[in-house]
Amino acid sequence: MVKTNVMLCSLPLDNPIIPASGTFGYGYEFAELYDINCLGTFSFKGTTREPRLGNPQPRIAEMQSGMLNAVGLQNPGVDAVIAEELPKLARVFHKPVMANVSGFSVDEYAYTCERLDKEEQVGWLEVNISCPNVKVGGMAYGVKAEAAGEVVRMVRAACKKPLMVKLSPQAESIPEMCKAVEAAGADAISLTNTFQACAIDLEKRRPVFNNIFAGLSGPAVRPIALRMVWQAVGAVNIPVVGLGGIATGRDALEFIMAGAAAVQVGAANFANPRAMETIANEMAAWMDKNGVKTLDEIRGCARHAE
Repeated sequence: MVKTNVMLCSLPLDNPIIPASGTFGYGYEFAELYDINCLGTFSFKGTTREPRLGNPQPRIAEMQSGMLNAVGLQNPGVDAVIAEELPKLARVFHKPVMANVSGFSVDEYAYTCERLDKEEQVGWLEVNISCPNVKVGGMAYGVKAEAAGEVVRMVRAACKKPLMVKLSPQAESIPEMCKAVEAAGADAISLTNTFQACAIDLEKRRPVFNNIFAGLSGPAVRPIALRMVWQAVGAVNIPVVGLGGIATGRDALEFIMAGAAAVQVGAANFANPRAMETIANEMAAWMDKNGVKTLDEIRGCARHAE
């Protein structure tokens, strides 16, 4: 019998397949479809200090091999998340959850993380310095390593729980960015967030999105994301969680063989609300067929192939 359990920053996961923030809501919506306790954890919707309505419509556009989104961090704010969303989640999910945090200043990141750090349900803090769909904050800290380090240092000083930093593919240098956040106190790294992209409405003769640019996700980005995860694993000594276009068990195993400790899945949740189950089962079936009993046997194996 294969074992797909892993450790992430000293906390156990029953399997390494994690729904990515912004694609799984606060979990309880998906609990109406299946028992989400089959998940190791999930990263809930990005939270900011104050409520945000997000960007105006349209926010989503389907592409040939993926999707564009420009949601803009819509969320009820940290007070409402703690008072309303986490209690709802506690009724259906009985494991530590990953709290994704965004901000528009270093102080805001630190404040929101400090609030969530005190919640028993929260196992990890995922600091998002990579959202491409806001004009200030977010990705502004995810391009230059020095700015990212400043955010991480402030959050680290305010929090005790494991701190994972979600990186942007737009970073000037993925290896240098990874080294900077590790030096500033990050316990883990997740990458990549969506890729900044654009679409034109031919009939309206204008960009599809009011923002002009939006975030591209889905199968189209997977080979690039895999390259960046490979670079990240080689640059740091902390766990790397890989994401970007993962839609099958084989996709997930590619990232594990590149050295990822675990993976997150985003756009696939929109195509199939039960994608997490499918991907985990496909991964376990491949392991069983190929005589692999634990993921530790193959983690990073591609890095050592002759």
